[in-house]
Amino acid sequence: MINPEQLERIGSGAGFVAALDQSGGSTPKMLAAYGIPETAYNDDAEMFDLVHQMRARIMTSPPFDRDRILAAILFEDTMDRLVDGQETAQYLWGVKGVVPFIKIDKGLQPEADGVHLMRPIPSLQPLLARARGLGVFGTKMRSFIRQPDKEGISAVVAQQFELAVDVLATGLVPIVEPEIDIHSAGKTEAEKLLKQAIREALVSLPTDAQVILKLSLPSEDDFYADLVADVRVLRVLALSGGFSRAEAVQILARNHSLIASFSRALLEGLDVSQSDDDFNSTLDASIEQIVQASIILVHICQSVDLWQWGDTGCRRPADVALVGRPPGHTSAKSQSVARPDQLAIQLPAD
Repeated sequence: MINPEQLERIGSGAGFVAALDQSGGSTPKMLAAYGIPETAYNDDAEMFDLVHQMRARIMTSPPFDRDRILAAILFEDTMDRLVDGQETAQYLWGVKGVVPFIKIDKGLQPEADGVHLMRPIPSLQPLLARARGLGVFGTKMRSFIRQPDKEGISAVVAQQFELAVDVLATGLVPIVEPEIDIHSAGKTEAEKLLKQAIREALVSLPTDAQVILKLSLPSEDDFYADLVADVRVLRVLALSGGFSRAEAVQILARNHSLIASFSRALLEGLDVSQSDDDFNSTLDASIEQIVQASIILVHICQSVDLWQWGDTGCRRPADVALVGRPPGHTSAKSQSVARPDQLAIQLPAD
């Protein structure tokens, strides 16, 4: 059974999702950015020991808690390790109040039709059962779109939702992540094709099923507002996709129906040589920038039919989850949020 408190937190909580799920292929680059060169380890085992030390340092840092972090996406190796003497998922939820997810895909296939489908996932059912037994709430799986090829994008979405149905059947909540290359000359057209394919796939979901979408920051502001309003979508997350943190939060702040699920942008500025005070201060500043951009709610009333503008702010029907809540709104039953001009947002300059 899905944890109702975690479900409520993911569906309507204020904050963002920390992506701590870098896989083996991207780990050396991430460690190098953290100040650990490839010469510091001899094999994958030593590399994963080092990356777990980094992730544990992040998770145990005082700024990393439920006040601003809704959830964390873990790599399988991280899920199987301990943080501060506890199983990682148990530590996240029991100590930090952060909902745990796990990355389940095994990387990408070679490009075909302008996209990279996911590789087959061996032993999927045992992995899902183990994750659920460890207290994990949901999963994440990533595909990659390079070109606006209709057949390729349709194949990506079909594969993602086929896997999502398998995940839902085990009592976990899937994050569907069909990332679009932010450098693609056809990004805008790819976004249109992707949104249409997702809308068609949502209709085929089992009754009462909900998925989470994790999408590249769009070229058109509020482009995904209609997906946010779909009752089959629990939340829509935005990935930074190679943007710097400063760039990503500026774009995110203009997309008022999305919340962040950043990886590189979250870790930017952290270094293994930092003192605990410097490390915590850098992480705190990063989290604050990202969460502020994730709670802006400008003009949602005008872009989503389910919302109505009222004297005290943007109102919603009782059965529609809030799309990011400003500071001070702690009850998921609250049906109103502050006016956009009442939100105190501090973002870095362009």
